[in-house]
Amino acid sequence: MTTIVSTPSLVWAVLEDALGQRRPVWLSYHGHRRLICPHALGWKNGRPMVLGYQTGGQTSTGALPSHPRQRWRLFFVDELDQVAAAPAADWGTADNYNPARPFNSIDHVAVAISP
Repeated sequence: MTTIVSTPSLVWAVLEDALGQRRPVWLSYHGHRRLICPHALGWKNGRPMVLGYQTGGQTSTGALPSHPRQRWRLFFVDELDQVAAAPAADWGTADNYNPARPFNSIDHVAVAISP
């Protein structure tokens, strides 16, 4: 049975665990259900944020971009709902991932995967 969480501290814990194990997660962000592979967790302007590579689900603009380098998404952790590990899904990433500078979007990186 998969546990679904929505409390920001529990969401952070699920994302950090998934990141460490390179396991995708399902989540809901602004009404869109997405499958992402978390790559970095940290803070932007004092708010917890996750950098994820989206491999499935919905986007706010329709279909996922066909080019792999355009599937990076940033989410504020406190705006995520229904976060759950997706053990049957494959891990995804793109060759433009740089753990030292996660797209200059996270001010302070707490944890990130290595390429």
